[in-house]
Amino acid sequence: MSGNRKYDDPCGVARALDLIGERWALLVVRELLLGPKRFTDLRNGLPAASQNVLSHRLRELEQAAVMRRRRLGPPASTWVYELTAWGHDLEPVVLELARWGSRAQLTSTGELSVDSLLLALKTTFDQRAAGELRASYELRLGEDTFCVEIADGRIELARGNAESPDVVIETSPATLRSLVFGNRSLADAKRSDDLSFEGDWDAAARFVMLFPRPAPAA
Repeated sequence: MSGNRKYDDPCGVARALDLIGERWALLVVRELLLGPKRFTDLRNGLPAASQNVLSHRLRELEQAAVMRRRRLGPPASTWVYELTAWGHDLEPVVLELARWGSRAQLTSTGELSVDSLLLALKTTFDQRAAGELRASYELRLGEDTFCVEIADGRIELARGNAESPDVVIETSPATLRSLVFGNRSLADAKRSDDLSFEGDWDAAARFVMLFPRPAPAA
């Protein structure tokens, strides 16, 4: 990235950090892993990043061919940022870094962004707890909708509607976080009108139990 300090080290780790090691860079990648976003969407996902810093980081990532900017066709007709194929290759790096970091002491009282919450589901998913479960879920979190497919001990996430969901859950990101990571019961959230629900209740109750909190690092 032009203008930034370089490590001047031929190691692949150093060369990677030359491109994505600046503050906010990997979090921008995190916000784009599940699909393109407008600048305003990125600001919502990264509220602590100033507009100038975020704009600068986006330009650097575009120059590095990690992401690109393109205009959507009608009816949207708006500009979005999206990862390139090379940028998408960072997904396992980001997920493993999230798994590693989730064992560190929690020091922030802020809320997870919608995309970081969905990626947290992916990084904490327990294959053994899922067992033989085969189910399709549609999560409606404010303006964002996600399809979650669980089968053969695997979880797949995508932005958008599920084709024929067994369960539809409409709630806030904070409520979903309290259900999967805070030991809040599905019944309590429904009684409190913090959640609306359609479909197979047993499959929904099973879903929120599939994401154990990582054990803290020694």
